[in-house]
Amino acid sequence: MYNSTAPKRTQVAIVGAGPAGLLLGQLLHRAGIDAVIVERQSADYVLGRIRAGVLEQVTMDLLDEAGVGRRMHQEGLLHAGFDMLFKGQRHRIDLNHLTGGQQVMVYGQTEVTRDLMDARQAIGLTTIYEAQDVSIDDFDSQLPCVRWRKDGQMHELRCDFIAGCDGFHGICRASVPAGAITEYEKVYPFGWLGLLADTRPVHHELIYVNSARGFALCSQRSQTRSRYYLQVPLSDRVEQWSDTAFWDELRLRLDPQAAEHLDTGPSLEKSIAPLRSFVAEPMRFGRLLLAGDAAHIVPPTGAKGLNLAATDVKYLAQAFCQFYQEHSTAGVDHYSDRCLRRVWRAERFSWWFTSLMHRFPDSGEMGQKLQEAELDYLFHSQAALQSVAENYVGLPLGFGESAALG
Repeated sequence: MYNSTAPKRTQVAIVGAGPAGLLLGQLLHRAGIDAVIVERQSADYVLGRIRAGVLEQVTMDLLDEAGVGRRMHQEGLLHAGFDMLFKGQRHRIDLNHLTGGQQVMVYGQTEVTRDLMDARQAIGLTTIYEAQDVSIDDFDSQLPCVRWRKDGQMHELRCDFIAGCDGFHGICRASVPAGAITEYEKVYPFGWLGLLADTRPVHHELIYVNSARGFALCSQRSQTRSRYYLQVPLSDRVEQWSDTAFWDELRLRLDPQAAEHLDTGPSLEKSIAPLRSFVAEPMRFGRLLLAGDAAHIVPPTGAKGLNLAATDVKYLAQAFCQFYQEHSTAGVDHYSDRCLRRVWRAERFSWWFTSLMHRFPDSGEMGQKLQEAELDYLFHSQAALQSVAENYVGLPLGFGESAALG
């Protein structure tokens, strides 16, 4: 199905065939730069991962630039706002009005991955799936190396650069010497229980819920497929939650109108995901450059994970184009600084939005009252609403960059 013949040399070796790695591969191909992707899982496994689906304008534009935006525009759902439910009352955040016409696109990450896989297959580019014992070496030299085992044979790929797009648990960041990297992490004391169902969404836009019983999110993948989340203790297990128990709990967290119009049905997928904020600095180590979840994780509340990865990939593709087409290392040299400035802004917003909408077990009555006061302020302040909207749709590329890079 996929071209899996392993060459011995390439310009860029991409470790990881998730959306970040695939998008980078597509952009580099269109720029005439040779790249090979190495992935430890099967293609079906990669496609089977259920992830978020809110795309910022910068991500939509990048998918168009990569030549894979057609189906997104046909099937994706443009959203000009979202609702926040607090004390039984819904408040709409009008993204379009508050940001001068910007919107977001609801289009599942699985579909983004599928579009990128299909595009790569159609032009016969090399992707090595089910690569075992992947390792990287010599990234502090001019000729880095990626090694793996497949079908009982060891393979070695030499390259100019390694792009580490292999996620939080991947080999790339783990291969960096401990003294060369600083990791910042916050683990939240709860998780999200997610359920996917072929049911009509309860609302045409997303609903973020702050209730006395905990956070909930009503999302969607299409006009006929819904995605819902409940805040649950980290001690909970999926097996404890029947579909009926999930729907019953969701109704209790919704306002009466939404609860009445909630369509229920059997789950297609159900899982519990922990929440964390994580950043690794820097994102470049010689000829190894990290992108996406390999370098940073955000709680999903702000819908920033895939969008941050896409921005990393844009900066990374620009850096490689500058290196090969202009014979300049400036893009590579500034890659980490450019990414991290944007990453930390998204980390701040995602942490703030998570803190605002969830119940924290140790916050006490004082913490709860402060959270309620902040929500009350938000809904009555045009400036606060504008700040939420501006961050939700995504800060423009280059925001504050000249000051950061001089």
